Amino acid sequence: MKKAITGLVLAGGLGRRMGGIDKGLQEFRGRPMVSHVIERLAPQVDALIVNANQNSERYAAFGYPVIPDVIGGYAGPLAGMHAGLSACRTPLLVTSPCDSPFLPLDLVARLREALERESADLAVARTGAQSHPVFSLVHRHVLPGLTDFLDGGGRKVDLWYSALKVVEVSFDDQPDAFVNINTLNELAALTARHDTP
Repeated sequence: MKKAITGLVLAGGLGRRMGGIDKGLQEFRGRPMVSHVIERLAPQVDALIVNANQNSERYAAFGYPVIPDVIGGYAGPLAGMHAGLSACRTPLLVTSPCDSPFLPLDLVARLREALERESADLAVARTGAQSHPVFSLVHRHVLPGLTDFLDGGGRKVDLWYSALKVVEVSFDDQPDAFVNINTLNELAALTARHDTP
């Protein structure tokens, strides 16, 4: 029997490059950006939670539990993953940011296959030479080590990875799936494009 997986949508950032507005709630093609992410991720997982540090009531309106970072000070995506691992009740957690509305519909299946094949702690998506650490599938057993890393002031994903068995999974067949929207200009440009999903 396959292990159950919880999906975690990372929406806990400050949106600095968007002028401090909440990225996940910005309208993209007629609805909030996070709703596109939820629509694509939810069918791939057994449960879904949203990590948000502001506007929690608006995020809760999408029908899923909303959890803030446990580590204070907007400590980045690792703090969001830490909150997700602390809250989830399944052996595996998959993460996606709230600003990537084209994430692969087979993200979880491909990450899971590699994680199990390599008996890894964590599987992460990659296109070309670039890994996408916010798109990862991770065992819940990494939580104590992640807690220690964050408590010690660690914030860099690659530094934390160095203590884990990590497998990278190629998504070169879907190079645009990991496009993320960081600025209002990018939001406008992608809204106008018709060659994306």
